[in-house]
Amino acid sequence: MSVPLLRPFPGLRPAAAHAAEVAAPPYDVLTSDEARLLAEGKAWSFLHISKPEIDLPAGTDVYSPAVYAKAAENLGRMVAEGVLRRDGAPCFYIYRLEMGDHVQTGIVGGGSVAAYDVNRIRKHEFTRPDKEDDRVRQIDACNAQTGPVLLAHRNSPALAGVVARVVAGAPAYRVEAVDGNVHSLWVVDAAADIEAIVAAFEAMPAVYIADGHHRSAAASRVAAARRAAGAADDSPSQSFLVVSFPIEEMKIFDYNRVVRDLNGLSRDAFLAALASEFTVLPVSGQARPNEPRTIGLYLPGQWYRLGLKNAVPADPVARLDVSLLTDRLLAPVLGIHDLRKDKRIDFVGGKRGLGELEKRVDSGEMAAAFALFATRMEDLVAVADAGQVMPPKSTWFEPKLADGMVSYPLDWS
Repeated sequence: MSVPLLRPFPGLRPAAAHAAEVAAPPYDVLTSDEARLLAEGKAWSFLHISKPEIDLPAGTDVYSPAVYAKAAENLGRMVAEGVLRRDGAPCFYIYRLEMGDHVQTGIVGGGSVAAYDVNRIRKHEFTRPDKEDDRVRQIDACNAQTGPVLLAHRNSPALAGVVARVVAGAPAYRVEAVDGNVHSLWVVDAAADIEAIVAAFEAMPAVYIADGHHRSAAASRVAAARRAAGAADDSPSQSFLVVSFPIEEMKIFDYNRVVRDLNGLSRDAFLAALASEFTVLPVSGQARPNEPRTIGLYLPGQWYRLGLKNAVPADPVARLDVSLLTDRLLAPVLGIHDLRKDKRIDFVGGKRGLGELEKRVDSGEMAAAFALFATRMEDLVAVADAGQVMPPKSTWFEPKLADGMVSYPLDWS
């Protein structure tokens, strides 16, 4: 039996009285020390499941078998204590994120691994085997997917109608996170609404991974292993936890670059070396790019606006601002070719602001900083539709989903 692109499932989620304490930042945005501090005094924080090393001696290898065993133990304890409860029947969920004036409202469901494997759930990043391995072990130990994958879809009137009708009522819970962002969850359990959501996604030729490539790849590996062990094609293990938002509602921040040295060039020689590809204009104040194909450059005490002189290629990856910066400046002038491995470059999420770039350069830690215009959703879709991948650190999505709002158990039927 085939599995629909998105299907309902009986979510494992907090009892309403515990939702605020359970909800936690995503596991991959915190260090172990930060997670330990944030979970202090919060026995039911989901960090005890997503970052279980915080309950083991400091210095424990985060990839140790003891870490995954502790995650399973903590999950079991929270279920036994009634902090986490499983819904009695398959449901969809509506998840609303609010960050200041920005609001986005999406659907939580089980994404089809088969659709992922044939690229109907489309990718735009490479993954690292060690990070995949980590998520596979976490899923297997907990027998659940506890970290949601962020998807983007083209909206449909039918889907929008269900969402509008459900969110007119009170959410199951509404949580204000430590960063001030608000996370709300509604349960969609009416048969007609469930059927409408399934049909709306079935009508979509593709949906797009925005964030969560390692979680998606790990889910595919777990699904394959369980099929090999006899799991049916429509078993719970053949889907994975996703939250899909309309493309038009999603927000990508810039993802900026800082470099440690000028590759042996003096400041004047470096600026002169840019002349073949860029116009270089000193500016007062910060040079935040206000449109694609412009780049802000910061050297100690001074911002410059860089404008492209030469034509932009048609290829969807090569025309990205992050690619243009690498191909026309970082590689030929600074000798930085491999952004994944070169230790001379670092990346700063745009939420930190351009002041963070100034700070890292003026401190002497870095020699130069580059401010980029944020990658647009239409660029991400074009790359994914072409079956290509973006350069590292091309997108920074905000607001981020919380862990613990709802998890996907692998043992329902």
